[in-house]
Amino acid sequence: MTWKEILAPIKNSEYFTTLRKKINEEYAKNICFPPKKQIFRALELTPFDEVKVVILGQDPYHNDFQANGLCFSVR
Repeated sequence: MTWKEILAPIKNSEYFTTLRKKINEEYAKNICFPPKKQIFRALELTPFDEVKVVILGQDPYHNDFQANGLCFSVR
């Protein structure tokens, strides 16, 4: 299975729609990290079938070009 298939059932849910709207509002009003196109970078780089553990993190990025969409990672 792919991440796209796994997430398909919730993609159009009220929860996910509300979350997407909130994310878009935050990126429109504030400086946010990582860049919007890299929010799901971990899912793009790691096939679902190879995932053993998922770690969610919130890192305190202070400057541009530090956050890259991967927890506990900088360029």
